[in-house]
Amino acid sequence: MRFVSTRGESPPVRFEDAVRAGAAPDGGLYAPERLPEGVLASLTGDESLAGAAHKLLAPVASDGALAAELAAICTEAFSFEAPLVTPDPARPELLALELFHGPTGAFKDFGARVLMACLASLTPPDEPLTVLAATSGDTGGAVGCAAEGRKGVRAVILFPKGRVSEFQRHQLTCWDAPVSALEIEGDFDACQALVKSAFADKALSARHRLTSANSINLARLLPQGAYLARAAAQARAKTGITPGLIIPTGNLGHGVAALYARAMGAPIGPVVLATNANAALSEWAATGAYRPRASLPTMANAMDVGAPSNFERLDALPAALSGVDVERVEDDAIAARIISDFLASGYVWCPHSATGAEAFARLPAREQTARPWIVAATAHPFKFADIVEPLIGRAIDPPPALKSVLSRPSRAVQAKAELSALIRHLDSLKDPILT
Repeated sequence: MRFVSTRGESPPVRFEDAVRAGAAPDGGLYAPERLPEGVLASLTGDESLAGAAHKLLAPVASDGALAAELAAICTEAFSFEAPLVTPDPARPELLALELFHGPTGAFKDFGARVLMACLASLTPPDEPLTVLAATSGDTGGAVGCAAEGRKGVRAVILFPKGRVSEFQRHQLTCWDAPVSALEIEGDFDACQALVKSAFADKALSARHRLTSANSINLARLLPQGAYLARAAAQARAKTGITPGLIIPTGNLGHGVAALYARAMGAPIGPVVLATNANAALSEWAATGAYRPRASLPTMANAMDVGAPSNFERLDALPAALSGVDVERVEDDAIAARIISDFLASGYVWCPHSATGAEAFARLPAREQTARPWIVAATAHPFKFADIVEPLIGRAIDPPPALKSVLSRPSRAVQAKAELSALIRHLDSLKDPILT
């Protein structure tokens, strides 16, 4: 299987080459030249997560260096569950796919672990890689956890100062070698722009063998389709009806993963992308015009993206495959949804997941009951306790994995949103673990 740049000016490459590079040489993103049709149509919902991931990724990597190790990579990465639950028995058509049972309490754990395992497998001992991860909150923690102690790679996390929760900041800055964190004076888009500028600097990219850990990288993005596909198969097996998906999204990687999985035969019906007040996607859905802009800070901060990178992949999909609805959810509606659903059933959404729950509530009543609707519950509410606890009036207990994070020391390097600052940091780092 081959992957091509969304900008059409780079030659096709195999999966492992796209994973190593992160972005294409012409500045575009790698996307499948042709999606393998029907490979997920046989899912029953009884598969393990690792089995579903292998079914999705096997045709992607079948002709390359990762083929022989792919099953082991999936088993290692998908070593925790993603249960499909009913938050409110009074609304059986609303299902929550809980993606926060991994080591950092967010859906990013799945893709980050696949990516780091792939990179470790592909990296010769004498050619270590440097992984750059711009994060609006959750990606960096997942990448840091997945990279800690890995051989032949080092990870540099860039996050926006003052734009992540207190717990998120701690989780971004607590990992040991070969992980380091830069606290950038700017927003997420500034962090993402720094990563893109680093890739555009050919000498810098070659010197440090740069690659990306954002959903820019296909090994981060594609595995997310596995748990969405399996959950859809579970819902269909139980009800006999193809479910819809509601995906909270900022940089659009999760949404594109859902569309790829649907195109590969997963039993996924309508797809709704739930965003926060950042309006680039909702405006595009309403008018057909895509206008990136500066991001706005919201209580769903991990989705504070004004220029979603993965729009290029969405835009590159054939019209028949790319159909989505977009629902923009402002902070007041996020807060109201967290409160109302907690009072109704005791279920607690994180602010990001609450955008999905609110998007479901805004569906016409006839659409709500016509099929099951799966909301991707993207993060554990404890990660946003400073927001959620005052709304529901009680403390949220941390799961064991997140409690252990709090016992670690925190350290970060302060930096301006300038490429020169990133270069100084990269040049100051010691060689990563090689053996």
